Amino acid sequence: MYLDEVLSVLEYGGPFSQYFPNYEFRAEQQRMLEVVTLALSNSQHLMVEAGTGTGKSFAYLIPAAFWALQNKERVVISTNTINLQDQLINKDIPDLCKALDLDLRAVVLKGRSNYLCPRRLELMGKSRPPANVTEMRVFAKIMIWLLQNGKGDRNDINLHGPTERTVWSQLSADFEGCDFDDCPRILANGSCPYYQAHQTSQSAHILVINHALLLADIATGNRVLPHFDYLIADEAHHIEDASTNALSFSVSEVDIRIYLRELGSKRSGILHRVLNTTVPLVSPQQYATIDNLIQRCTDLAFRLENDFKNLFISFEEFLIEVRDGRPVGNYVQQVRIIPATRTQPSWTEIEIIWDQTSDTLNLLLNLLQQLHKEVSSIRKHYQQEMEEIFTSLGFIITSLSEIFQNVSQIILESQMDQIYWVENNPQSRSNLSLHLAPLHVGPLMQEHIWHKKESVILTSATLTANEDFDYIRNRLFADEADALVLGSPFDYENAALLYIVNDIPEPQNNNQYLRAIATAIVTTAASIGGNILVLFTSYAALRAVSDNITPILNKHNVQVFTQGQGASPNSLVESFRSTERSVLLGTRSFWEGVDIPGADLSCVMITKLPFDVPSDPIIAARSETYESPFGEYSLPEAILKFRQGFGRLIRTQTDRGIVVVLDRRVLTKQYGRAFIDSLPSCKKTVSSLADLPAIAARWLNL
Repeated sequence: MYLDEVLSVLEYGGPFSQYFPNYEFRAEQQRMLEVVTLALSNSQHLMVEAGTGTGKSFAYLIPAAFWALQNKERVVISTNTINLQDQLINKDIPDLCKALDLDLRAVVLKGRSNYLCPRRLELMGKSRPPANVTEMRVFAKIMIWLLQNGKGDRNDINLHGPTERTVWSQLSADFEGCDFDDCPRILANGSCPYYQAHQTSQSAHILVINHALLLADIATGNRVLPHFDYLIADEAHHIEDASTNALSFSVSEVDIRIYLRELGSKRSGILHRVLNTTVPLVSPQQYATIDNLIQRCTDLAFRLENDFKNLFISFEEFLIEVRDGRPVGNYVQQVRIIPATRTQPSWTEIEIIWDQTSDTLNLLLNLLQQLHKEVSSIRKHYQQEMEEIFTSLGFIITSLSEIFQNVSQIILESQMDQIYWVENNPQSRSNLSLHLAPLHVGPLMQEHIWHKKESVILTSATLTANEDFDYIRNRLFADEADALVLGSPFDYENAALLYIVNDIPEPQNNNQYLRAIATAIVTTAASIGGNILVLFTSYAALRAVSDNITPILNKHNVQVFTQGQGASPNSLVESFRSTERSVLLGTRSFWEGVDIPGADLSCVMITKLPFDVPSDPIIAARSETYESPFGEYSLPEAILKFRQGFGRLIRTQTDRGIVVVLDRRVLTKQYGRAFIDSLPSCKKTVSSLADLPAIAARWLNL
């Protein structure tokens, strides 16, 4: 790949300046284009932090396109969010192809669970009517969607809540029986959304995926994605969290009850359908065998549901013992399961009950495997009649086997590289749940990414903390990667004011602190007319402040939009953007990815430094791997999130606004300076809460 040829794309007089109206040359973008080109050409690993406004997507798409076309090598681009995937595939890559006149094949590939299986839909419709209102509603949504030329992608259909998502899972391509070589739909006409996406991905020059699918490919021994040697990961600061989520496991009593109700009995569910469907298809002797198996499965499933009920009661008693009999309250109780946990008196009772539960589950799984073999033998001759039953039964067996293996590990067989905990969430329908997550994802990254791929490029607006890459290197085992920091082309000195309130109560003074936040929002909104995004670190604080300020601001004709009141984050942002005098209150998902350019967003308020909760099981377990957990782990992670929050304000060259920090620990604590030093150089003011409204109005020329 000729470097001069690639660099010429962005130069004045080049293809981009001719294609894009109001094109602006950015030195930072050109520099990133250069280093990405060299990394691909020289088989090097690279990390690039590119500040807001750099235009990093084109800085990696241009060399990726040239490299893929010239070398006939697939380049995989991994993102964290669907929004960025949509931007790349629907806007940036088409623009790139038009500007450079490239015949480039670019495809998005998602996990199997995102695609409808037409065969499962057809078989469900033929073999049985929808069993309840939820199934009927999902079935109707899908049929209308398909009639309107829906392409079989789950993101194009609006599913509400866990029950609708459970119905979708029975119709998606994510099941054991999915076999391209044996699917009549595929053999007849190829009308399978997942098959079509998979086939298209095989010939793609650019394959766009998400981080979770990248790790799923690793976990399955590279059976998910077509082979690739070149990887570019955007939003790379999310790789660890996305990997952790993809490799985690959780189960509640409600989950188990759903699986067992789906399995059913002689009178309901899958077992009932097996019995009814096989009557006219098999000999009396085989039917008697199936009937006997189903009766025994019915009895064991009933016993298993009761066993799991007792197991979760024993976990509840364990949690009561841990909290010394005090009520749970409104907050989630999370208790890590470590070797010392297993020495507590109440844990012995858990082990005894699990011993009985696991015996029942083992017996049931053995019988279900026998029944699956019987169904498989009938399916050879009566595929249309038996296919839906065969795949549904296989899905239940796989799910129950996973529960058996993971709950066994949680209770009895802990491994050093896993984190285990039990959780009681009073706000959740499932209430009590068991969890497992990997302690580190770095070793997986090292073994399967850094050591296996020719060139891996990680990029994000926030990869450094304390002005270096040490934290991200440590978390992702990225020792072999070169690193480069590129600043933003935006003029923060004249565009952004950082206002630090110096007389606000510290967060531990909860009631006084929340009242002060409410005062800051109300007085500033009244002064500048709204257009304020307020970032919280907890829903509890957000709700308390929302209840306080909403009636007051409504009197001032300022609309308050609050996360968690039914609307999706995207619709909240759109409502905020289209409402002239408004305030938007959000938590975690609003600290990044929110892009509101221009006067629609004039002020960002950061209510609290975004430290993770130290008692969170994953945070606590990973902290223990450091000599200085706060300085080496908690602080760098909080700085990355703080920088993302700050980055919501200035999105274009002409934006102007104010970021207000309502946590004076940046002034009073020794570590506070690290947060301020991590930000782009901008005008800073340290003053009182009372002065904030007037100074904000003056900065915004109001």
